[in-house]
Amino acid sequence: FRPGERVAVWAPNLPEWIILEMAAGLAGVILVTVNPAYRPAELLHVLSQSGASGIFHVPEFRGNPMAASLEQVMPELPALRHVVSFDDWDRFIASGREDQALPHVSPDDPALLLYTSGTTGFPKGALLNHRGIVNSARFTVDKVELEPGDVWLSPTPLFHTGGCVVVALGTLWARATHIPILMFDPGLALELIETEKVGFMGGVPTVLLAMMEHPDRQTRDMSSLKSVLSGGANVPPELVRRIESALDLRFGIAFGQTETSSGLSQTRLDDTPEDKGQTVGQPMTQVEVKIISLDDGSTVPVGTIGEICCRGFNVMLGYYDNPEATASAIEADGWLHTGDLGTMDERGYIRVEGRLKDMVIRGGENLYPREIGELLFTHPAVADVAVLGIPDEKWGEELAAVVRRAPGHDSVTEQELRLFVRERLAPQKAPHRWAFLDELPLTPSGKVQKYVLRERFVKGEL
Repeated sequence: FRPGERVAVWAPNLPEWIILEMAAGLAGVILVTVNPAYRPAELLHVLSQSGASGIFHVPEFRGNPMAASLEQVMPELPALRHVVSFDDWDRFIASGREDQALPHVSPDDPALLLYTSGTTGFPKGALLNHRGIVNSARFTVDKVELEPGDVWLSPTPLFHTGGCVVVALGTLWARATHIPILMFDPGLALELIETEKVGFMGGVPTVLLAMMEHPDRQTRDMSSLKSVLSGGANVPPELVRRIESALDLRFGIAFGQTETSSGLSQTRLDDTPEDKGQTVGQPMTQVEVKIISLDDGSTVPVGTIGEICCRGFNVMLGYYDNPEATASAIEADGWLHTGDLGTMDERGYIRVEGRLKDMVIRGGENLYPREIGELLFTHPAVADVAVLGIPDEKWGEELAAVVRRAPGHDSVTEQELRLFVRERLAPQKAPHRWAFLDELPLTPSGKVQKYVLRERFVKGEL
């Protein structure tokens, strides 16, 4: 592969994944990360839009026939020259030459291309550079006081910036050991904490709750565990206290998005439970953050809700091959519009109040209702549909779909529609809660009032 080419990796948390990431960086190749739960249409979009020249993959994972899906879409990918199965990794490595010179790679060169959906259309590819991801990782692990010789257990997917940036690069920066979990299982995580003397762990609240509630927790020696870093979901103060007390550790919250190379803000380990539960900490080292008015873009006073914007080394180079989307996200002077609503207090602590983007964070993973709604609209039994996020004790948020049936299709069921989604999109994108209404509540301009539906779910009316 030549410097600047895009090469995809479609696999779970394999050690070879991390070696591939380092090798791509040294070779000046841009690594495109692909969710191993993707179905053919999603895979095709990422490989086509990125113009990937190659892909490294596993044949199958968790029932997803990945090799078969890849074979299905390859006729539509003329740029894809090389397909390498991780089953043939040793053969691939043996094909290299020790005398091959490495190219010059600058800190400003692109390193990773990660796809993140907005509220419209297919996912966009956020192009991250070497300086951004290396510094985002080191500042994050410095704040949780990771030291040489420490052991970090990571269930975070490597296709996510939390995995391939914060943990993969952060552990190298700190000269710590990285244990990626192929597939999260609370019993396995507890066993590894005991046997490998794990001191640090990343995980969204859903992961931590599963470990706390597992029957093995009382019999496992978890005394080595010092800190846990959570990201991607708000954590109530009571849950912070419960986790710190039950697991006898210090808890941290990190906040960011793919477009910020993972990091935007972070709490300190010695912050109060209230600050950890009600805020996402202060801006990351060497990153500027401001809250702006939705009306005129001016910086708002302390405590006033507005859009969270940031500027610094962490801001992406842009959306790959999408100048219009890049221009709408990043101002000429470098400020990135996150699409998140929040406030900042006089200490610089940021509180997330909501999202401009219609996004649902389920167990730390970003899900996008429009993609799911547009798919459901293609079902002949669906006349109208609203997909939204509703509060959920286990996942933080859960997807819900409210459907208006098409005439003559009164017999269509929740099970039929859920299966329709699961067959075409990653399983976690299938709504968990369903309701059927004769009419959806609309604004005067004809838009669905999702907040009304959300309130009805919360009240138990749907």
